[in-house]
Amino acid sequence: MVPSPSLVAEYAKSGRSSCKGCGKSIPSGSLRLGLSIKDPRGFNSTKWHHVGCFSSQSHPIVAKEIKGFSSLKGPDQDALRTLEAGGKSGPSSAKALQGGVRDNDGVDGSESDSEELKEKSLKKRKMIGDGNKNDLAVAFSVSDIKNTYKDAKLPPKWKAFQTVIFHEQEDGLHSSEKIAAFDFDGCLANTTVYRVDPDDWSLMHPSIPEKLQSLYDSGYKLVIFTNEANIERWKNKRQVAVNFKIRMLENFMKLVKLPIQVFIACGLPLNKRNLTEDPFRKPKPGMWRLMEENFNSGIAIDRNQSFYVGDAAGRPNDHSDADIKFAQV
Repeated sequence: MVPSPSLVAEYAKSGRSSCKGCGKSIPSGSLRLGLSIKDPRGFNSTKWHHVGCFSSQSHPIVAKEIKGFSSLKGPDQDALRTLEAGGKSGPSSAKALQGGVRDNDGVDGSESDSEELKEKSLKKRKMIGDGNKNDLAVAFSVSDIKNTYKDAKLPPKWKAFQTVIFHEQEDGLHSSEKIAAFDFDGCLANTTVYRVDPDDWSLMHPSIPEKLQSLYDSGYKLVIFTNEANIERWKNKRQVAVNFKIRMLENFMKLVKLPIQVFIACGLPLNKRNLTEDPFRKPKPGMWRLMEENFNSGIAIDRNQSFYVGDAAGRPNDHSDADIKFAQV
């Protein structure tokens, strides 16, 4: 039985999504409505619309049942209530229904203001991605999910999307507006660079299971974002690298006895030999975008209540700022 789609409302985080109704882009900061269908394997596919392009006849709107409704500005809540009632909106709501750009205070501006906001949004996205176009769009499709990473087979419950390996959603893992995200090596687990045994690791601190349990009980979804370039680098031993990393992560999850969403970025770092930057490898925001837009059941994330903990926090000879930049996305 195909599950019924749920309705989601949020302000577009970037200008890279397009409306399924008219085909035009949805500007950053504007209100959008999405039909989210959850796949049994744990991820969800959302079809976004300008509010004015959304067909309330095909998919009846019950405002209070829309995910993210309570987080919207008052005028936008009123606009959705108007759609629910089947009437016409007022001047202020009309701009929201047309997908107009909204400023930081939620106040509708003129066309010139909209253009200025679009320019500011583009500049912000360029700052985040250093102008790399790979940061601006990650087209997700269920058909692109694989059971293998290139020539390496993945264990049960693990899948691959482009250069990311992820753990399928399991019982007890609940999508949430509150995200507690962590790096793995040097953050949750104490590992060595030249490790040869996937069981050769220990907790960074004995209180970690207790702390994670407390976060889980408080309604946080636990997520691990970890880079592992060896999976891409070891072309002749890729299966070994995949098995090694996944076994280590699975052993950690067994130890803490908690459901955790895991994303592994396998792409290579940017250097003289590799001139193409992977959009999923930290500090690039690809893994976060993937989780936020496709693996959180359409629930809008409250960044004020969410956090990310990385490594490079004073360890000898570790001067990487990848996790710092990733946390700033």
